Amino acid sequence: MLPVRIGAVSYLNARPLVEGLGRRPDQFAVRYDLPSACARLLHAGEIDLGLIPSIEYARGSGYAIVPDCAVASDGPVASVAIFTTVPIEQVRTIALDTSSRTSVALTRVMAARHFGIAPVFVDHRPDLPAMLERAQAALLIGDPALFADYEALGLQKIDLGAEWKAFTGLPFVFACWTGRPGAVDESAVRALQDARSAGEADPMGVAARFFPGEPRKAEIGGRYLRDHIRFHLGDRERAGLERFFELAADVGVIDRAEPLRWMRG
Repeated sequence: MLPVRIGAVSYLNARPLVEGLGRRPDQFAVRYDLPSACARLLHAGEIDLGLIPSIEYARGSGYAIVPDCAVASDGPVASVAIFTTVPIEQVRTIALDTSSRTSVALTRVMAARHFGIAPVFVDHRPDLPAMLERAQAALLIGDPALFADYEALGLQKIDLGAEWKAFTGLPFVFACWTGRPGAVDESAVRALQDARSAGEADPMGVAARFFPGEPRKAEIGGRYLRDHIRFHLGDRERAGLERFFELAADVGVIDRAEPLRWMRG
């Protein structure tokens, strides 16, 4: 039997979900990409399972989700934020990180339904100073957002995980293992859940391996994984995901709110 082709996100926050999978080449063939690339590869059928931005589940065709594995937050996330030069209610232009899809959708939803603004959105590569030459505010995700020295640039950081929790009272799911029904069997589902449990139990070790020879980044990264990221997809996370899809459909980001379907193995 051929190994399952999986596309994993290259950011630190996804590494606990793949802990040890690289040592299972008979079961998994792992590649790392930006979140947007993982979605593109899954849509094109070039991978069997992708840790894709959650909004892309609703843009796919009949996808299913691996149970109880996610990149989520229940409050401040630290690594998905709008950096702004003016108060958010005064923002008229926002540069959007092109490596993101869920966070772009979340920004559009929050602008319309929470911040009460209707800015012009500009796509841009993740380069904070360059983004702020084009717009009053910038959406940045992943490690660039986590380590951005925004205070030195005189910016305000608006954490979208915190804002979503304040708005809805629910967690936010940024990414989850997604594929076509039957893409993975019961054994693979268990292996993915076991990898999550192993990574979740060792945040400092995961960060140290991700940042070899960089103890300061490893320390910050370990605390970030421990304190800000959640890796389970329980009832509250499911409710948060369903609410996100409802709002995204309401503001026209997606055509409709897809019901959640689950890999059965």
